[in-house]
Amino acid sequence: MEIGSNRPRHHRLMKEPKDKYLQIRNILNIIFMLGAIAGVSIYFLANATVGTIIILAAMVFKIIECCLRFIH
Repeated sequence: MEIGSNRPRHHRLMKEPKDKYLQIRNILNIIFMLGAIAGVSIYFLANATVGTIIILAAMVFKIIECCLRFIH
């Protein structure tokens, strides 16, 4: 790299546009992960039907998060 050049040295130094949905996506991911863990636990330890319903409900949060990612 030449002295006095305005080009960044590393790829990380380039400023990326801020994702306005990042915080919402993180919250949705946390809800999904907790729901998936709870659903799998209930599936194996208690009732398979209830566990499946909880896992499917958790997947709704993941689908919403993916839609927000595609909007960006």
